[in-house]
Amino acid sequence: MLRDVLPLDVPKLLDADALNLIAGHAELANAVKQRGESADDPCVLTPHPLEAARLLGTDAETVQRDRLAAARALAARYASVIVLKGTGTVIASPDGRVAVNPTGNAALATGGTGDVLGGLIGALLAQGLPRYEAALAGVFLHGLAAEALTGRGKGPAGLTAGELAPMVRKLLNRLVYPRFD
Repeated sequence: MLRDVLPLDVPKLLDADALNLIAGHAELANAVKQRGESADDPCVLTPHPLEAARLLGTDAETVQRDRLAAARALAARYASVIVLKGTGTVIASPDGRVAVNPTGNAALATGGTGDVLGGLIGALLAQGLPRYEAALAGVFLHGLAAEALTGRGKGPAGLTAGELAPMVRKLLNRLVYPRFD
């Protein structure tokens, strides 16, 4: 299915098993890179440190030792926008831009929260935001939602992925339409 999706002229966010397929199949890795280089259609890849290590052919300890370098290397290798998840999520673009997200907390170490992040970035991409900006905004809002919920006593322990999306909606409305808050 990934082979069929990569040629499509739509934004693509790749996570989880798609990243494992790219790490294990050179033709898929090349197809991802070609999208960013020749079609000016970079994918958004959202690896956690172990997935990043597989994509780089190294180990998670090396990725964690220099997260900025790892994210930059991934962005260059795959001509893609990279969201290297974890404490201080790093967002890197193939054009050299890089940012470290200031929001978030341990509540985001819960199963399913990465899926919420992928859905949030995907929704922003579907609305036409450029890849890097969609990644920045998605990661920021995702972390801000975790902070807001924790501040209300719903975490970090025990926070569920399903609690994030409604809080993201509330925060987004507050940021975009402050007079209705």
